Amino acid sequence: MLILASGSPRRKELLGGLSLNFRTVVSDIDESMAEPLAPEEYVRALAEKKARACTGSCSVDDYIISADTIVCKRGVIYGKPAGREEAYEMLREFSGGIHQVYTGFAVTHMEKVYSESVCTDVVFRELTDNEIYDYIDREKPYDKAGAYGIQEGAGIFVQRINGSYDNVVGLPVCALEEAFLREFGISLSSFRKSADC
Repeated sequence: MLILASGSPRRKELLGGLSLNFRTVVSDIDESMAEPLAPEEYVRALAEKKARACTGSCSVDDYIISADTIVCKRGVIYGKPAGREEAYEMLREFSGGIHQVYTGFAVTHMEKVYSESVCTDVVFRELTDNEIYDYIDREKPYDKAGAYGIQEGAGIFVQRINGSYDNVVGLPVCALEEAFLREFGISLSSFRKSADC
């Protein structure tokens, strides 16, 4: 069985878009780290932590996928905003420049844990304060790293990206498929829903 260890509706939509048969299991973990880590190490470590936290409620034969996404600019990590003003400060910081979105994912099966991180460069056009506040008040992006969702209203802020679009949404499905093939010898398509479902 394929397990998505995430409560993110965006990750659920990405896997669902592949017509995969999976179920979700959500664990409540402490996302703080004892020592500072580079962004790519931070998201991998959190993804592994989330995956391990779900193993107790899953079968040993299950394939468990977990992920964590952050936004980073000049070495500063931007997680989920605590409120309206913090969301504004994040989007103002990204306005008219380039930032990086890192997603780390982990896959566990039997006793094996594999993880990696993927980075996408995102370029925002110059934003006005009115645009930023209008977006925040309309979308309430408080559950999103960096205070925006590219697949929602913030798509009009993005001039271009360099890398995986799905990675910015929250799960780099191409890299995930490559990891399944390389590390576990199985394709995600093995978990496709049957035609009579």
